Amino acid sequence: MSREEQMIEYMVQDLVEILSETSGMEYDFAMKIIYSSEVYDKLMDPGTGLYRESPAYVYGLLQDELNFGHIVQAEL
Repeated sequence: MSREEQMIEYMVQDLVEILSETSGMEYDFAMKIIYSSEVYDKLMDPGTGLYRESPAYVYGLLQDELNFGHIVQAEL
């Protein structure tokens, strides 16, 4: 397993845990939500570099996707 793959795996685990804890949903249901998300697709593409961001940042993107139906990234 490459370093990038390992970091992606840890990020997914962190996202599942955060989503499960903050929403009170079952762990399995949180996994289904994440695995079917646009954020997950972007995370799985090492070219995006999303796996290098903090779990809190990526979770924010996931929350935007869940709330608005797509990833919302504010311009600086």
